[in-house]
Amino acid sequence: MIKRRAFLKVTASAIALAVPGLVSGAKTSSPKAAERKGAEATTKKAQVYFTDDISPEGLLKVYQKINGNIKGRVAIKWHSGEPNGPNLVPVPMVKALQQSIPNSALVETNVYYNGPRKTTEGHREVLKTNGWTFCEVDIMDEDGAVMLPIKGGKHFKEMSLGKNILKYDSMVVLSHLKGHTSGGFGGSIKNIAIGNADGKVGKKMQHTFPGQGQWSVTGERFMEHMVEAAKATTDHFGDRIVYINVMRNMSVDCDCMGVAAAAPKVRDVGILASTDIVAIDQASVDLIYQLPKDEAHDLRERIESRHGLRQLSYGAEMGIGSRQYELINIKG
Repeated sequence: MIKRRAFLKVTASAIALAVPGLVSGAKTSSPKAAERKGAEATTKKAQVYFTDDISPEGLLKVYQKINGNIKGRVAIKWHSGEPNGPNLVPVPMVKALQQSIPNSALVETNVYYNGPRKTTEGHREVLKTNGWTFCEVDIMDEDGAVMLPIKGGKHFKEMSLGKNILKYDSMVVLSHLKGHTSGGFGGSIKNIAIGNADGKVGKKMQHTFPGQGQWSVTGERFMEHMVEAAKATTDHFGDRIVYINVMRNMSVDCDCMGVAAAAPKVRDVGILASTDIVAIDQASVDLIYQLPKDEAHDLRERIESRHGLRQLSYGAEMGIGSRQYELINIKG
């Protein structure tokens, strides 16, 4: 049983294959911000697949390793982004994935902050601007919201999500790994926590204490809110949900910043895929921490200053996944 203050020690050979140029044998270690009392909720190693081929072909290769339980009507939860956002997962990659999945649609929800995506009408104009016109796009809270239970939550017993989530049998979570103003980093947990919550109620529940300012929930409490919100989705879909993180154009800012996002300072790394939401985000963070410190400084500072690593420790405590994983490099 490992202490939560320690990152999973991925094998040197796996890291060397995954990120060319990194020092062989380097180890990751969690900063003090990640220290938490108690023990990990689970010690089972999850499988996380990796390719450095950031292309439609590379995306399909890793997806094919995890799609065994994806069936029926399939929601592809991705981030539509603000108009002309420079760091979004490229349209050809998203299109290739969607067209490879029968009976699928892209899904999103409206936002909580002021911007064009706060209303469904404005959101649909952004979809046109950003090129999301090749398939059906379901704005899941267009017709309202639904409360889904959160088993074992200490902050919430239920979360308000876009009502149309009930239309789907399975979900593929396609996330752009990057920094985030509030969350420290945004990966699969953030994508379904904030991203599936409806814009009027669910996002407010996570960001704002009742009777206080709009963004009053911060730090570790915000991370715990996101994990519990994510659990509403993972509980709902069970084993019919999978996760893909694309590690390219990794700004310290979220894609919700649009053209105002800071320019990325770290190299593109690759694409990861897993059936375990905590493992894939843990592996993504570990790969960032394997980069040279001067290169990753700003992104690491963003993660640590917002207590973003609490997403991982609390995710394990809540039983939505494991921080221990095997990184499997997909070649050719």
